[in-house]
Amino acid sequence: MALFTLIFLASCGLVPKKQGGDILVIGDSVMAWNGFAGADIGDVIAAELDRDVVNRAALGARFQAGGAATLIGLNIPAQLSSGRWTWVVMNGGANDLGGSCGCTRCDGVVDALISADGKVGQIPNLIARAQSQGAQVLWMGYYQAPKSTSFKGCRPALVELERRIALHAGLRAGFYFLDAEDAFDPTDDTLFASDLTHPSQKGSAVLGRFLAKKMSESAL
Repeated sequence: MALFTLIFLASCGLVPKKQGGDILVIGDSVMAWNGFAGADIGDVIAAELDRDVVNRAALGARFQAGGAATLIGLNIPAQLSSGRWTWVVMNGGANDLGGSCGCTRCDGVVDALISADGKVGQIPNLIARAQSQGAQVLWMGYYQAPKSTSFKGCRPALVELERRIALHAGLRAGFYFLDAEDAFDPTDDTLFASDLTHPSQKGSAVLGRFLAKKMSESAL
C-alpha cells in the first residue's frame, strides 16, 4: 500500500520536493521526454558531468498555469523549489503560445513572458529567483521540427521569444542562453521521436551533451 501511494503521488507531482541540490532541470516535455527510459536530457547531463541531477520538467508545462496544473507540476515557475542549487537548467514557452493564443496573435503572451527589451517578465523573474538561490542558470531554446504537426504557426513567436531571452542573457551575469538549433539537425529523423516533435533518445543525448558542455565550460 505504501509503495502504491508513493507511485500515485509521484505520478501527480505531489511527492515532497527536494529542497536544493546540485543541478535542477525544469521546463516542458522537451526536457522530460525519454524519462521513463532513464534517458531524458537531465539523465544525459548527469552522466556527462557525473553530477546529481533532479529533473522536474513535465509534459504540457507552461509559465501561465495555475490551480490544479500547479499541483501536478505543470507550472514551470513552481517546479523551482526553495533551497540552494548549483545550476538550474530550464526551457519553456511553447505551451503558453499553443494553449493561450493558438500560436497566432501572441504578442501579449510573449510580452508577459519577457518584454521586448529583455528586461522584465515571467521568465526574467524565474531566472532572478533561481539566481537568488545560488544557481547559475542555463536556458535551452527550441530546435526546429519541420515535420511536426504540433504548434503549427508558432515559429515566428518562438523566434521572437528567444531573441528576447538571448538579449536578457547579455544583461545578466550568470545566465546563459543556448539555442538548440546549434546542435540539433532538423533534417535528421533519427533525432526525433515517433511524433516528429519530441526528441528520440538519440536526440535527448545530443541536447544533453550540448548543455553539459556549456556547463563544464562555466563550471561551478
